[in-house]
Amino acid sequence: MEDLSMDVDDGQLDDLEDLPTSIIVTNMEPGVFRNLDLRNDFESIFRNFDGDATFQYLKSFRRVRVNFTSSQAAAEARIQCHDLKFGENRLACYFAQHVDKENNNDDPHLQPPLPYKQFLISPPASPPVGWEPVAEAEPTINYDILSALANLAPGETHELHPPSEKHPGIIVHVCEEDEEDALNTDRAPKITQTSRPPLPCER
Repeated sequence: MEDLSMDVDDGQLDDLEDLPTSIIVTNMEPGVFRNLDLRNDFESIFRNFDGDATFQYLKSFRRVRVNFTSSQAAAEARIQCHDLKFGENRLACYFAQHVDKENNNDDPHLQPPLPYKQFLISPPASPPVGWEPVAEAEPTINYDILSALANLAPGETHELHPPSEKHPGIIVHVCEEDEEDALNTDRAPKITQTSRPPLPCER
């Protein structure tokens, strides 16, 4: 178990009135929830900061809520016990839900956290003075490609790239057009209707 005699910066404990009096300890050693001796060792760590600290074990979440009698004790325990090695794991300590003492209406239900940081999505900024949109360029017409496509005759082959020792050749085979299909291009294909299954009396 690591030594907890580290110094706490006084600046870290300013404005203690706004801090909660409870911390949540996560990444718990699983044996704490079933071994009484290991549980006593765990509780003795936090009773060094407050002899009247109470503990709530949440086995399903592998975490413990530690309640102190003052915000200063909770802050000191949070600073000194965070990343403390206990058993095979290192504890992670976080402050519990903040309670606004000025607007506390003694509601026992869980309240949403206070909006300490609300970063609203700003609308897009206006363009700078003198900015003008760039007109899209006109499409480039390659007449060589159009001419080559027009010269492709059905049934002929056209070599686009000759073969080499490392690469195969590229040859385009133009499909021959069926005369019957060419004459009936406007005729819609006939859709065969699915027959109904036979009735029990017809089987």
